Amino acid sequence: MQSHMTLTPEEQQILDGKQGAVLAKVMETLVLYGEAFGATEFVPVNGKGHLVTSFGISVLKPVFSIMDELITAGLRAEGTFTMDPRPLDYDNVPCSFLEKFVFNRVLYGMQRPYEQQLRQLGLQSDQAFSCTCYLDEVGNIPQKGDVLSWAESSAVVYANSVLGARCNRNSGILELFGSILGKVPKFDLLTDEGRRASWVVEIRTSQVPEAQILGSAVGQKVMEAVPYIKGLDIFLGTELNDNAKAYLKDMGAATASNGAVGLYHVANLTPEAAALGEDLILPDARVYVIDDAELARVREGYPNIWKNPNAQPERCFLGCPHLSFAQLEEWETRLSEELRRQGKQKLGLLTILSAAPEVLAHYRAASPDSCARLTGMGAHLTSICPLMYMNNPLCGKKPVITNSNKLRTYTAARYFTDGEITRIAVKGAF
Repeated sequence: MQSHMTLTPEEQQILDGKQGAVLAKVMETLVLYGEAFGATEFVPVNGKGHLVTSFGISVLKPVFSIMDELITAGLRAEGTFTMDPRPLDYDNVPCSFLEKFVFNRVLYGMQRPYEQQLRQLGLQSDQAFSCTCYLDEVGNIPQKGDVLSWAESSAVVYANSVLGARCNRNSGILELFGSILGKVPKFDLLTDEGRRASWVVEIRTSQVPEAQILGSAVGQKVMEAVPYIKGLDIFLGTELNDNAKAYLKDMGAATASNGAVGLYHVANLTPEAAALGEDLILPDARVYVIDDAELARVREGYPNIWKNPNAQPERCFLGCPHLSFAQLEEWETRLSEELRRQGKQKLGLLTILSAAPEVLAHYRAASPDSCARLTGMGAHLTSICPLMYMNNPLCGKKPVITNSNKLRTYTAARYFTDGEITRIAVKGAF
């Protein structure tokens, strides 16, 4: 194959099959991918991998076949990789017999053999299943300037924006190919010009905006463009502490799911904005003003697509993307205070908090009293992917509430703010 990209002699040899037919297929796929987006060369990947396809869904037979082909050829990722969350956790996420049947036979019947394939290709550990792989407890933390081969949208936007790494919004399996080859095509967010902002978002709200609604507003407006956000540092400060990171994690996930944002800059806070300031803004950048009325307008646009729009909620999912250690503690405090206000000891609604396995282990060990209070009030702790749970048509029909704009976007779950969720979860009804 003759490529329009400029390849090194080694890269051309790989493409010509000199290092095996399977690696040549990997290279050819990435060459075609790069050419489609105007890339002229490859750049080395110097960060650990993260794979989005974490579920052994039975219809993904081509994926399992590709995995077998890679394994047979002796290929694996350079270094190790982490994964998005597992789809199942019967111990902590209650399911009926029929729901389990659909999960096991129709949806995720290939989970066990698929995870065995992942181990052979370089999975970091049996606990490395989280969409928040960049948290300290999980340990897949890119450094500023690292080039990555990831696909999970909420992780890509966080790595680019909060950590200053460089990664495009790749497709599933392509990100594995990049980790195996150790190189990715250079275009868009891997270039200096591609990281400049074509939108300026001015925050003019009376108080700190709800992260999920702000992210939704930004994503819907700018779509795949890069926004430079002004005024948010007034509320978050200029230090990337745990509170700011958690806020940006949730805001970014909403920008990526309600739009297609892969990178945002926050004035005086995120690494590139702190270093380069308004030099990141393109001369013809458009302006989007977000005030209280605009946030209210965005929120009012969320539809109620429950089968019975007047139903009461049956369960609540928190943690899409996965919660941080600090957020687990915050939810325990928030729910405990609301229980006292309502004069109750137990939650009135099945409430499920999802976090990475390593984060949950840290929470149980470092904050045993908080963890005991949270589970004692009836909350369930899990590492499940709520979205994968809602993919079951039987589960997807349930009246589910969430504080996640990503889950709201991809499922029938209804969005409520943290404060609203707290009151509803304790009361057990609207």
